[in-house]
Amino acid sequence: MKKAIFLLIILGSLGSAAFYGSQWLTNLNSAGYVLIGIEQWSIETSLFVFLGALVTVFFILYILFRLIGWTLRLPKQIRKRVETNKLAISQQALIKGLVDSAEGNWEDAESILIKHASHSGAPLIHYLTAARAAQSRGAFDKRDEYLQNAALHGADDEIVVGLTQAELNLSGQQFDLALETLTRLHSINPTHASILRLLHQTYQKLEDWDSLRSLIPALNTQKVLMEADLKLVEIEVFSNLLKKTASERNIQALQTLWAEIPLSVKVMRGVAAIYFAAVIDVGAGETIEDELVKALSANWSDTLLVLFGNIQSSNPQQQLEVAERWLIGHGNDAVLLMVLGKLSARASDLIKAMRYLKQSISIEPSVQSYRLLGDLAIDQNDATTASAYYKEGLELAANALVTRIEHLAV
Repeated sequence: MKKAIFLLIILGSLGSAAFYGSQWLTNLNSAGYVLIGIEQWSIETSLFVFLGALVTVFFILYILFRLIGWTLRLPKQIRKRVETNKLAISQQALIKGLVDSAEGNWEDAESILIKHASHSGAPLIHYLTAARAAQSRGAFDKRDEYLQNAALHGADDEIVVGLTQAELNLSGQQFDLALETLTRLHSINPTHASILRLLHQTYQKLEDWDSLRSLIPALNTQKVLMEADLKLVEIEVFSNLLKKTASERNIQALQTLWAEIPLSVKVMRGVAAIYFAAVIDVGAGETIEDELVKALSANWSDTLLVLFGNIQSSNPQQQLEVAERWLIGHGNDAVLLMVLGKLSARASDLIKAMRYLKQSISIEPSVQSYRLLGDLAIDQNDATTASAYYKEGLELAANALVTRIEHLAV
């Protein structure tokens, strides 16, 4: 439009100049003439005619050169128009592919996305979305092929392609492949939140608690998880590390690990119970007796109470006296009474042991209390009474099992 207006202005200016020029020449006594000679040839004409011919030739040449230029640019314009049409079609294909993928039409989405990926302005999105569609229909070979194409078209987007690949590997239960990809990405950008989040999930799936433990500081610094979620991760990690170390039955390794665990994790019942149980299991219960007493005083727990009763103390009488002090605040606690019965028997006070165990059963019958009563009867050579207590315990266990099966059936 601007060019057309400019051309009209020029034509108008030339036309005006020609008109006023002709008027000026007409008013002169002599309109002037132009003589052109070439060897034996000569051309003579008036100045007005010469100027008119000159303007005509100029416009003919101008139009001719314009046509030549348009003709030379025509192939490029045709290619540009074709590319523009292809780009528009690929954009529509991308939208349809995304819609099909969202609706679960995986094969349709995959087909249309790949068909138009090469003409798209964003081929990376085509290939990544097609890879997700292929994964959803279980075509892992196709998924990997599309991911390779995405990597070729997204050389500057290695993180994006790698994250998508790792996510798909995770959802496809290919944890080793996910770890391989995420390890490479982590070396490129150690603080990337999405990489850290997927690494955390991968280590969990692989139960690689040592690696996950080393990742906790970065998860905290980069605010990858909510504070409550991070606390759960710490509890999970150190609980499993304690179990792993406990299976090795190495008291020194257990104590070293326990010293490294943050206090906020140590105070959790489950974590402390794992540690105390492991130490007692390797026969070093006396080393944590005082610590277990402090834990019980701070946070009363049936589990910790039972563990205290399992400590083989070198001074069972003193151990019994410590436990009896808890009767002041927990006199009707059936578990405490059962533990007191156990400790009384270990301290050779059989009468007190019988009394505590019967009190425990009167409050809440338990298989353990019946078993301990049966053991006491055996020690007193009373097989009949022992059989009766064992029978009560077995019936109680059987009833509990039946109830549990009925609940599972519901």
